[in-house]
Amino acid sequence: MPVSTVAHPQGHPGYTQTLPCAVESAEKARQLVRIALCAWGLEGLEDDSALVVTELVANAAQHTPGHFIRVSISRPTPGLVRIDVVDRSTIRPERRNADEYAERGRGLALVEVLTEQWGTDEMPFGKRVWGVLKSGEPA
Repeated sequence: MPVSTVAHPQGHPGYTQTLPCAVESAEKARQLVRIALCAWGLEGLEDDSALVVTELVANAAQHTPGHFIRVSISRPTPGLVRIDVVDRSTIRPERRNADEYAERGRGLALVEVLTEQWGTDEMPFGKRVWGVLKSGEPA
């Protein structure tokens, strides 16, 4: 089955891309985020946004039975940037308190620290996990 690997514009300022549900897709997701932030003149958000999208993609890849995920970055308002990862799993992610020696379990804690807000939206075919970052511009 062919998969779109080209970024497409959305209704409000934003980009979306369908990727294989694999940890390796994090690099393509980071590229999408960088392209969008550069287009919007928000290069200062690249590091935090790259970490957020990496953790959301890794979480989906680890816990989702589907073959594909949809990654989106948008500007719902001038002062905010939103990153979404949609997958086919109906299981809501849970933030864990990992001990300092654990190799896993810190992803959502990192997302919580880097974002103003994060959450999960249930969908008929799975879920959307998202994080919102402040762009530094007035809303």
